[in-house]
Amino acid sequence: MLLFALPVFLGNVFQQLYNAFDAWCVGNYIGDSALAAVSSSGSLIFMMISFFNGVAMGAGVVIARCFGAKQYDEMGKAIHTAVAFGLVTGAALTVAGVTLTPTILRWMGTPEDVLPQSISYFRFYFAGGIFTVMFNMFVGILHAVGDSRHPLYYLIISTCVNIVLDMVLVAGLGFGVGAAALATTISQGISALLCCIHLMHTDAPYKLKLKEVRFHWKSLGDIVRYGLPSGVQNSVIALANVVVQSNINSFGKAAMAGCGSYAKLEGFAFLPVNCFTQALSTFVGQNLGAGQHERVKKGVGFGIICSCLMAEVVGVLSYVFAPQMIGFFSESAESVGYGVSHMRTICLFYSLLAFSHCIAGIMRGAGKATVPMFTMLACWCVIRVAYISVAVKFVNELTTVSWAYPITWILSSIIFLIYFLKADWIHSFDRANATQKV
Repeated sequence: MLLFALPVFLGNVFQQLYNAFDAWCVGNYIGDSALAAVSSSGSLIFMMISFFNGVAMGAGVVIARCFGAKQYDEMGKAIHTAVAFGLVTGAALTVAGVTLTPTILRWMGTPEDVLPQSISYFRFYFAGGIFTVMFNMFVGILHAVGDSRHPLYYLIISTCVNIVLDMVLVAGLGFGVGAAALATTISQGISALLCCIHLMHTDAPYKLKLKEVRFHWKSLGDIVRYGLPSGVQNSVIALANVVVQSNINSFGKAAMAGCGSYAKLEGFAFLPVNCFTQALSTFVGQNLGAGQHERVKKGVGFGIICSCLMAEVVGVLSYVFAPQMIGFFSESAESVGYGVSHMRTICLFYSLLAFSHCIAGIMRGAGKATVPMFTMLACWCVIRVAYISVAVKFVNELTTVSWAYPITWILSSIIFLIYFLKADWIHSFDRANATQKV
């Protein structure tokens, strides 16, 4: 699991460098208004792409299960169906993102002095929406068969391209925030192309053949069955986070810049969580497909402990060094103050976020995707929005908004712990597979 998770971790590090370097470059070479425009991007971008990423996770579960059971014909159908689905939905995301960006930003209450630059950034970013979807789909395929090294190599290349383009277009030529988004779009296109070329030229059973890219309806049904709950979960949670961002926007440009800077750092802090979540989904899917129950039990315990410990260490370090970390993005004392306050309210609870994501990853790998969907929708969406809607009316401070995250992580962790200890999720996977075969 560690051999699989380490390249995933490093790959996520380089993926986070995309937005972090955009923010640093924009904040230092253009100013706080541009930084606010870029920094508020996380929740909106996640809302637009999270559904498709969830479906990609579902495709990965189907492929991992077939790979573990050595059902290579079914695996090939699932792979080519996933690619076809990614092409269609990626094109739809590109059109929707470019078209709806101004409306969504106004709905979020983006200040007028930030709005033009925000629109420019998001439109250039979503012009490459199809690249983002296809890259995640290709990575989902490779991770499902246990290959986490090649996505890492391609992310390193694309990150270097992104940094060079940022320095040339933004720092050198002064083209503005749209150029920073364009640099990211080009880089994502390169990483998606490299993944595609690798899949087309491998001699392994998961080889991609362009002439076979089409919808196989049984495979599509399986992908949707496993992926739709994750996609819906991600989208609705992202919508809730857009509501959180809207409340942050109400505190002004400095709060947007400070909290947005934290969001870039938060992406790095969550890397131990993300890599073990992906590793656990693949590990559980492959080993349950092969009938290795005892190996699953040992592996999930190891993954949960490692992820939670690593997340809490990162949280403590983030608390201690918050001023220096936020100050990396902005020299404004007001922006840094907002960012530090937001960060220190949240970061000591990272272990609970890690636990919730690990259990969700385990359940997805076991074919129980609806369990994390309903749990996270209830805690991270309904309760989070309800809390903010009520609490801010009584205590209209940024800290009140910040506490929405730890409170809902605590609730989801309690629910997941009870389910994990009580439910017979391992053998229910076997019963479901037996029913499908009959």
